[in-house]
Amino acid sequence: MKYEFRGKVYRWASNPAFFLVNMPKKYFKEIAELGEVNRRGWGSVRVHAFIGRTSFTTSIFPDSSGQYSLPLKAAVRKAEGIEEGSTIFVQLELVDF
Repeated sequence: MKYEFRGKVYRWASNPAFFLVNMPKKYFKEIAELGEVNRRGWGSVRVHAFIGRTSFTTSIFPDSSGQYSLPLKAAVRKAEGIEEGSTIFVQLELVDF
């Protein structure tokens, strides 16, 4: 499954060293159902993400508001000039399906 969305980058309140972008809520139920078979720790689902010219593999994590959060590695932020508050376009594909 492939998804595309725009989102605003923010720091995780529990640990400000982590930068995240949330997927739209409309994808939550579908991904949660698909991910049921391949779910990992904390309900995470593995993905391959593309932002600009940068691609990387990571996991998305569900939160209590009914969204999945995509963590943004420092190397990705640096390569794409992403800062807290940036609005970014993300393409991602679920892995292991």
